[in-house]
Amino acid sequence: MSAVVIATAFGGPDVLEIADQGPGEPGPGEALIQVRAAGVNPVDYKVYSGDFGTDPERLPLRLGSEASGAVTAVGPDAAGPAGPIEVGDKVIAFRAPGAYAAQLVVPASALVPKPDTLDWAQASGLMLTGVTAWHLLAATGVGPGDTVLVNGAAGGVGVMAVQLAVDRGATVIATARPANHDLLRSLGAIPVEYGLGLMDRVRGIAPDGVDVALDLTGSDEALDVSFVLVPDRTRIATIVSFERGLATGIQVLGGAPGADPGTEIRAAARLELARLAQDGKLQVIVSRTFPLAEVAQAHQTIMEGHTQGKIALIP
Repeated sequence: MSAVVIATAFGGPDVLEIADQGPGEPGPGEALIQVRAAGVNPVDYKVYSGDFGTDPERLPLRLGSEASGAVTAVGPDAAGPAGPIEVGDKVIAFRAPGAYAAQLVVPASALVPKPDTLDWAQASGLMLTGVTAWHLLAATGVGPGDTVLVNGAAGGVGVMAVQLAVDRGATVIATARPANHDLLRSLGAIPVEYGLGLMDRVRGIAPDGVDVALDLTGSDEALDVSFVLVPDRTRIATIVSFERGLATGIQVLGGAPGADPGTEIRAAARLELARLAQDGKLQVIVSRTFPLAEVAQAHQTIMEGHTQGKIALIP
């Protein structure tokens, strides 16, 4: 038996419990991993909050979608994007449903090699935010010479988007509260405080204009400023303002109805993200870690917002 996190009802973090379940044996094309860390993402609590419906037949719900760990058993023909999977491999698992667990059976196709430059907690937080940021930049065509405005740059996706845009040769203007400005400078961005006067502050930094704007906050301010500063609405993208985004003709990315899921782009990005991290060009900022048993506190923390980078659970 092995510890897993389940939601026994729909509601807040108080519905989360630790249960004992056998992980099972890996079948053909599968691998069993000993989880060393699991990444925590806002979508994890939305699963049981009721945002995606409250069908009682879905209960109890396993949570999580990304983890890092070591392979302890493999089934026949277990191979990932980088090749055959073997016992002892250090890996990142994504997409890995039920990743909040001590042990996990996953499709080998979900496994990529863990970069040596990342510890377990960092590795567990690389993929979901990384592929989302990669999709944002691909959809808006970010390249050398572009000026990119990242609204909400200090969160998990924002930190990735800043680094990936800088690596592509773009100038990045990053909105965040002042407490996060030093971090964003260290990643190569020009930080600016959000709030009243944002448009004038951005214009002062980029008098020749802004080419691309990414909305990671869902605030009206982020889109209002983007509409004025970016002449081509196809180079404005959001992962949160779905209704307004669809109504105004900008790029709407993610899993909401009418949004572009970017499935192939995101899948192909996994090895590239691992390579950039291995080469020291991509950091994962982990602000806090929690024991698996404190999952409710971890979710409460991320629900309160203003988290810098990522949170990880340690089984």
